[in-house]
Amino acid sequence: MNKDLTTGKPETVLWRFCLPLFGSIVFQQLYNIADSLVAGKFIGENALAAVGNSYEITLIFIAFAFGCNMGCSVIVSQLFGAKDYGRLKTAVSTACIFSALLCGVLMLTGIFACSPLLRLIRTPQEVFSDSQLYLDIYIWGLPFVFFYNIATGIFSALGDSKTPFYFLAVSSVSNIAVDILFVKAFDMGVAGVAWATFLCQGASCVLAVLAVWKRLGQIQAQGKAQLFDWSLLKKILVVAIPSILQQSFISVGNILIQSVINGFGPSVMAGYSAAVKLNNLVITSFTTIGNGISNFAAQNLGARKYERLREGFRAGIKMVWCLCIPFCILYIFFGRYLLLLFMEKGSAAALMTGRQFLWILSPFYFVVSAKLAADGILRGVSAMGQFMAATFTDLILRVVLAFLLSGWTGSPMGIWCAWPIGWTVAMALSVFFYRRKCRDMR
Repeated sequence: MNKDLTTGKPETVLWRFCLPLFGSIVFQQLYNIADSLVAGKFIGENALAAVGNSYEITLIFIAFAFGCNMGCSVIVSQLFGAKDYGRLKTAVSTACIFSALLCGVLMLTGIFACSPLLRLIRTPQEVFSDSQLYLDIYIWGLPFVFFYNIATGIFSALGDSKTPFYFLAVSSVSNIAVDILFVKAFDMGVAGVAWATFLCQGASCVLAVLAVWKRLGQIQAQGKAQLFDWSLLKKILVVAIPSILQQSFISVGNILIQSVINGFGPSVMAGYSAAVKLNNLVITSFTTIGNGISNFAAQNLGARKYERLREGFRAGIKMVWCLCIPFCILYIFFGRYLLLLFMEKGSAAALMTGRQFLWILSPFYFVVSAKLAADGILRGVSAMGQFMAATFTDLILRVVLAFLLSGWTGSPMGIWCAWPIGWTVAMALSVFFYRRKCRDMR
């Protein structure tokens, strides 16, 4: 069901819109969590390290899919808010054509570049073959990743956050079952983990695309919509390119950080792999709510209801901080038990690595969540220059400090300390840019 986000109390509208988005991202993260959980529990610590090591490279591809999602979603939201349904349909087809071409280029690149990347990040020999095997299978599933992201972006732009939730709930639970079946019953090892994700993401993508096709057919527009429009592609790219760059550079930064972590050996790699999955669940949840704030801001920008942007930001802050509290409690006091979900018999080094990571980062979730809420407004109003400035500040600080502090301390704890510093400085920038943008739009 399509939902107009330009009417009603902003706090109520955002809560109703974003809660299913949060549920969706929880199930989306189950894909990656299930892969690591099954690998660690049923194959071994090296398999867990291999999946976690590969995950940092898959994030580069996901960055491009996410950028296409946001570019399409923000522009479609603005057109939906302005009730320009003909151009809305053209924007969707334009985004799909561009995304298909981009996906093809990335698949060709991935086939030849993944092995050199694994060497570049100093992947230990004992996990190299499994890391490459996982990536080889993942590359062939990229079309599913791209078009599922496009479909969910369109649903969000139309104010419908429930339909993607239903698809993900079923496919994520199925993924866990297929993971266990392929690894335990068929003894497929890391390949079983990768193929399970491939199949379940594929089914979810096909269903989502069919549902979007049907939904767009129900929207009445004057005349026949164009299949492709260069002016709309330009608008989509204004949002998509910075979003791609943001996620890509974050992924590159994470790969550089992974190269430092790999120097401490497989046990530290395994502990980090488990802990970073728990951390990514939180950060991705905040990011998804930020995306919902972007859709809210974009629709209201299209409807020229600028006064609702501040109310949307305040409601978003309340929402993300409500999530921070339980996650902080869980990770600080029960982190060890959560980490053991990923390990059959976790070594002392692996467990201590994961616990230190969670202890240091989780109190700063209140900081990074405020940044992502402000980023949501900036992206929704297409203020991508300011958005990029804050994002790159965070990234550069985290990468540089990870190298410096790990060398200074001689332990991975120095790497973990780089996160809060980057988050804090970037949050200050994002909130400053958000306030200035709202002031200029009065």
